[in-house]
Amino acid sequence: MSKTTHKFQAEVEQILDLMVHSLYSQKEIFLRELISNSSDAIEKRRLEGLKDEKLRSDDEGHIRLSFDKDKKTLTIKDNGIGMTAEEVNKNIGTIAHSGTKAFFENAKKLKENPELIGQFGVGFYSAFMVAKKVVLHTQKAGTEEGTVWESNGDGSYSTESKVREEGAGTTITLHMKKDDDESAQDFLDEWTLRGIVKKYSDFIESPIKMLCTRQEPELDNEGKPVEGKTITKEVDETLNSRKALWRKSASEVTDEEYSEFYKQTCKDWTDPMDRIHYRAEGTQEFTSLLYIPSQLPFDYNQREAKWGPSLYVKKVFISDNVEDLLPIYLRFVKGVVDSDDLPLNVSREILQKDHRIKSIGKALLFKVLKHFETTLKKDREAYEKFWNLWGSTLKEGIASDFANKEKLQKIALFKTSLDDRLTTLDEYVARMKDDQKAIYFLTGESLDQIKSSPYLERLKKKEYEVLFLTDPVDEWVMQHVTNFAEKPVENITKADLDIDTDEEKKKREETLKEKETELAPLTEVIQKTLETNVKEVKLSTRLVDSPVCLVSGTHDPSARMERIMESLGQAAPKSKRILEINPEHPVITRMSTQTSDTQAKWAHILYNQALLNEGSPIVDPAEFTRQISDLMVDAAR
Repeated sequence: MSKTTHKFQAEVEQILDLMVHSLYSQKEIFLRELISNSSDAIEKRRLEGLKDEKLRSDDEGHIRLSFDKDKKTLTIKDNGIGMTAEEVNKNIGTIAHSGTKAFFENAKKLKENPELIGQFGVGFYSAFMVAKKVVLHTQKAGTEEGTVWESNGDGSYSTESKVREEGAGTTITLHMKKDDDESAQDFLDEWTLRGIVKKYSDFIESPIKMLCTRQEPELDNEGKPVEGKTITKEVDETLNSRKALWRKSASEVTDEEYSEFYKQTCKDWTDPMDRIHYRAEGTQEFTSLLYIPSQLPFDYNQREAKWGPSLYVKKVFISDNVEDLLPIYLRFVKGVVDSDDLPLNVSREILQKDHRIKSIGKALLFKVLKHFETTLKKDREAYEKFWNLWGSTLKEGIASDFANKEKLQKIALFKTSLDDRLTTLDEYVARMKDDQKAIYFLTGESLDQIKSSPYLERLKKKEYEVLFLTDPVDEWVMQHVTNFAEKPVENITKADLDIDTDEEKKKREETLKEKETELAPLTEVIQKTLETNVKEVKLSTRLVDSPVCLVSGTHDPSARMERIMESLGQAAPKSKRILEINPEHPVITRMSTQTSDTQAKWAHILYNQALLNEGSPIVDPAEFTRQISDLMVDAAR
């Protein structure tokens, strides 16, 4: 057949312009598409060969890359199924016609499951992002006639009949754009091609081969290197690993293989702490291999840090850091997710935000949380190690994921006033005293600060256990934990803390009534002295050993929350606090007998002590120091 020229279908020039300039954000994508098409062709031939031995190949299915810098050409060659002239016109002459998609639909009817990847027809034209001319030479397996297709991407193409010397398969030659587009020349380089294959096609089943030039030392007759002399050799290398570990059964993979795969794909030099190998079957089928790192990444707490597993479709890399697959409170989870039927848009680059993406994410989340729950029950030591590293992130979900709030509360661990062990809320509730009304917690900068806090004094005396929370996120999280196991959850720094039984409350009210009358003049002086900082002065029922403490109103932010907001540059007007005084403390008793001027001086000292005890800074440390010194001098007289 002589060379004939054809016009593409209507509006093809506009479609090609979209492909070249708009559809793909990274030009390197073209190589992924062409390799995927070749992989499809090899898989098709393998399947067709099972039914017709004439279509089988004596050689292993493979893809070969080669380039010529002088001619400025890049070639992708395969020994796949190939195409007839009619199929060339149908699959390539018509933009967006998918030969692969049609074949896949037919294979499903035959109850086969070919490892098909691309949508031949659209992805093929990504070659024009880097090529001024594309020549395709193909020959269908089982035939003796080949077809050469050629186009400059200008709205027309030519075809002619020509036997392919290698027999069945397809060769695509890209004549790269010249110096006006230097980026196209970058693809005529061994290491650039290696990097693209490694990134996108490392797990393609078919080997991707390339002849590579190597300089080796010249050897003498005794096999020793000759100083200063080298020889040039061409070495045939396979560029892809072909080891899609997640596709294997867990029983077929060793711990060493899991660890090595993690280091390679997640760019970490340490072994992972844990892994989750999961295959979902049913209406939404996918495979995932997720890892829990054993250390914090250097950029973990930076706002711009990305998260999410890498997404593959039939072992072809689509995108890393797919945030839609896992919520932000699981941003420490690394790994891969591979779907056989995930819908992609025409470029294969932008994921469609449809129900199937959400379905995969929902299934992954369920599996990960279930894995944590199982680990907690079966290997407490391993879970506590995990929690110490990643717990502060995981519990963000308590405040942000209402649907899974209960699950997350059950797998959260806490330090408490009981001992240094970590405890769950279920374990805490099981240990509660019969007369204890609520689950109590206290937040602070550190365990040492919390353990000596005056807010604990009465609860210690009653032997009530208190949760200790030192992560900055705890202030936000605990606002959303109001009940657990039908028990209220209460911050012991809040006003109106009710920890007494009815009988204890009755006795205390009688005592307080007498003390309120007795100490009324003193509380008035303190209130007037501290009116810019304190909205109320009241007698305390929570203090035992300390003279005073500051508490927040029921609906006011805690002092620690205010400090955290300030550190984030989101300072809001500070709410006035309530100063509670211990009517039984010797300092208060002595203070009540002093002059009003002395009471005012002591009030400032006690207020600053209360600030220090809760972890807040004092406004004027020098003035506070002077007041303490004066008090010491007065006491020595």
